[in-house]
Amino acid sequence: MDLSNLKPAEGSVKNKKRIGRGEGSGRGGTSTKGHKGAQSRSGYKRKIGFEGGQMPLYRRVPKFGFKNINRVAYKGINIRSLQKLVDDKKLKTINIEVLVENGLAKKKDLIKILGHGELKAKLDVTAHAFTKSAQEAIEAQGGTAIKI
Repeated sequence: MDLSNLKPAEGSVKNKKRIGRGEGSGRGGTSTKGHKGAQSRSGYKRKIGFEGGQMPLYRRVPKFGFKNINRVAYKGINIRSLQKLVDDKKLKTINIEVLVENGLAKKKDLIKILGHGELKAKLDVTAHAFTKSAQEAIEAQGGTAIKI
C-alpha cells in the first residue's frame, strides 16, 4: 500500500452539485430554482402544514368537544383481577408495587379499584381510589381498603 492507491471510504464522499457557478456548468442562471415565486427567493421557508394553497388538513378536519387539562385519569382494576392474583400468588396485601410487578398497572398510574367480579379472600388493598361497590366487597370479606 502506498499513496498512489489511497481512496476515501465507501460512502464518505458525496457528489455534490455545484449550483450557481456560471451558465457553462449547466446549473447557472436561476441555479435550478426556476423563475420567480417564493421558492426561488433566498430566505424562503414553507409554513408547517402548507399544502400549496389547498385548504390544509388541520383546517379541513372537524374538531369536536373539549379537552379538560385538569382531568385525572385512573387505571381501573376490577376485584376479579385481585381475586385472580390471590389465587395465583397467595397474597394477603395488595398495593401498587404488587400490581406493577404483576403487569396490572404501570409505575406512574393512578389506580382505582372497581367492583366488577367476586372477592372471596380477606385482603388489605392500597390504591388511589375505590368505587363504592369495590370498597363494600373488600370490607364484606373482612379486609381493608386504604386510600393513598
